[in-house]
Amino acid sequence: MAASKKAVLGPLVGAVDQGTSSTRFLVFNSKTAELLSHHQVEIKQEFPREGWVEQDPKEILHSVYECIEKTCEKLGQLNIDISNIKAIGVSNQRETTVVWDKITGEPLYNAVAAPVSPGPSVPVAVVPSGSSVPAAGTSSVWLDLRTQSTVESLSKRIPGNNNFVKSKTGLPLSTYFSAVKLRWLLDNVRKVQKAVEEKRALFGTIDSWLIWSLTGGVNGGVHCTDVTNASRTMLFNIHSLEWDKQLCEFFGIPMEILPNVRSSSEIYGLMKAGALEGVPISGCLGDQSAALVGQMCFQIGQAKNTYGTGCFLLCNTGHKCVFSDHGLLTTVAYKLGRDKPVYYALEGSVAIAGAVIRWLRDNLGIIKTSEEIEKLAKEVGTSYGCYFVPAFSGLYAPYWEPSARGIICGLTQFTNKCHIAFAALEAVCFQTREILDAMNRDCGIPLSHLQVDGGMTSNKILMQLQADILYIPVVKPSMPETTALGAAMAAGAAEGVGVWSLEPEDLSAVTMERFEPQINAEESEIRYSTWKKAVMKSMGWVTTQSPESEYILLLPRLIPST
Repeated sequence: MAASKKAVLGPLVGAVDQGTSSTRFLVFNSKTAELLSHHQVEIKQEFPREGWVEQDPKEILHSVYECIEKTCEKLGQLNIDISNIKAIGVSNQRETTVVWDKITGEPLYNAVAAPVSPGPSVPVAVVPSGSSVPAAGTSSVWLDLRTQSTVESLSKRIPGNNNFVKSKTGLPLSTYFSAVKLRWLLDNVRKVQKAVEEKRALFGTIDSWLIWSLTGGVNGGVHCTDVTNASRTMLFNIHSLEWDKQLCEFFGIPMEILPNVRSSSEIYGLMKAGALEGVPISGCLGDQSAALVGQMCFQIGQAKNTYGTGCFLLCNTGHKCVFSDHGLLTTVAYKLGRDKPVYYALEGSVAIAGAVIRWLRDNLGIIKTSEEIEKLAKEVGTSYGCYFVPAFSGLYAPYWEPSARGIICGLTQFTNKCHIAFAALEAVCFQTREILDAMNRDCGIPLSHLQVDGGMTSNKILMQLQADILYIPVVKPSMPETTALGAAMAAGAAEGVGVWSLEPEDLSAVTMERFEPQINAEESEIRYSTWKKAVMKSMGWVTTQSPESEYILLLPRLIPST
C-alpha cells in the first residue's frame, strides 16, 4: 500500500477472536468495515484423562499478545500507522472456565474447556420429565465429560420445579455451561478450594481472564465480563441482568469470585503492555453473539446461521425473552452500551453439518477432500430420491430422540456416490429448516431471509439448496470474518471511543452474495415432507440397552478433525 493510503484510512479498530483451536487478532477500518490485516496462532488442547479437555490459560494469553504484535508488524509493512487503532474488542469461545489467583496472577488450574463451537455432538442435560437428553444449542467436536456426575447430583436437588434453572437463565441444567465446571473445580482441586477460602480466587470465562490480564492483571486488572458471556454461565439471571443469588446458592458458588457484569460495548480498561499499550478495550461478546452483530442482525426476527462442523443458529427476538417449547436456548444477544437496551436471542444448533462431509471422506472414502463434495453433487444436481439422515448419535432439536441412528434411504440400482453426496448436503439444509421452523413456532416471527457465515458457505451448491429448502433467500457477506467484525463494531461504538456508528444509516453497505429459491414452493414442501418421513424411519433403532449403553448414547462421538 502506498503512503497516501494512510491518510484516508481513518480510525482503525482491532478485535481479539479467541477460539478453541486458535487465537487471532484482526484490524478493521471503522468507516468501511474493511479487514486490513490479521495474524493467527494455533492453541493446544490437553486431554489429561479420557473425556477431559483442558487448555492452558497462560498459553491463551501469550497467543493474544503474539497475535497483536505480529499484526502490528504487518500493518507497519503496509505503511499503516498503528496509532490509528483506537479500540480493541474481544470475542471468545463461550463457557470455557478459568479460575486464577488475584495475588499472583497465576491460573489455579487449566481452563476447563467448552466444546469446539460449533460441532457435531451434544451434551447431556436434565429435562422436566427427568430423562436425560442432549442440551439444545450446545453442539461440539468434543465435550469435557468430568461434570456429568455433578449434573446428576445437582438435578436431584433442584428446588421447587425442574424449570428453576431454565426460567432464570434460559438454559437447561447441563454439563456444557460454566457453573457445573466451576462446581467441579471447587469439589476436586485443592488449590482452588484454598484460594477461595483465603479470598484470593477469581473466576471468569475466557473474556474475563483476558481482559483482567490485558488491563494490568495483579496491578489493577479489571475483573469483568459482558452480558452475553455471563448468560452462558448458568449463574446469571437474564431478566434482571445480574448474578442470581439463588442460583449461586444452588450451585454453591461464592459470589465474591464472580466478575462484574458490564454491557458489550463500553470502556472496560486500557491495554497495559505491548504494541497497543494505552488503547482501550471497549467491546466484549461471546462468539455467536459477535457473529450476530457482525452480520448486523439488529432487527427483531433477523437470524444468522454459522456453518461449521455443526451449525449455530441465532434469531434476534428483541427486548423480549422468548422461551422455547422446542428445545432451543434463550440467551442474551447483546447490549451495546451501558444505557442501551438488552436484546435477546433464541439459539439452536444442527449437530452434524460439516461433520457429515468428513464422514463421507474419512469413513466411506467417496471423497478425498471436503471440497470434492461440491463437484460430486454438481455432476448429478439431484439426490434422485435418496435421503441421508446423519443421526450418528441420536436426533437432537427438535426431536430429542436418542434411539435414532443414521440412515441413507430411498436407494435404487441407479443411486451412486454423487447422489449420496447431494443427499448429504441436503441433510444440512433440512436440519437447518427444522431449527428455523422451531424458532418460528416459538417466537412467531417468520424469517424473510437467512444470513449465513462459516467455512461451509463457500459451497455454492449448499447455499442454493438452503435457499430452495427454506424457500427464502440466503444472504452471504463477501467478508467472512463476521465474528471478529462484531467485536470490533462493539468496541468502536463504545462511549468514549465513538469511531464506529451503529446507526442504520451509517452502517457500511456490505457486499453480499444472494441465493434466491430456484424451485417452486410445492416442490420445496414435498422434499421437506419426504425428509421428515426419512427422519421417522431413523427412530427406534436402539430399543434395548443397559444403563451404561443408554448413557453412551447421549455422549459425543469423537469426529476426526481435519
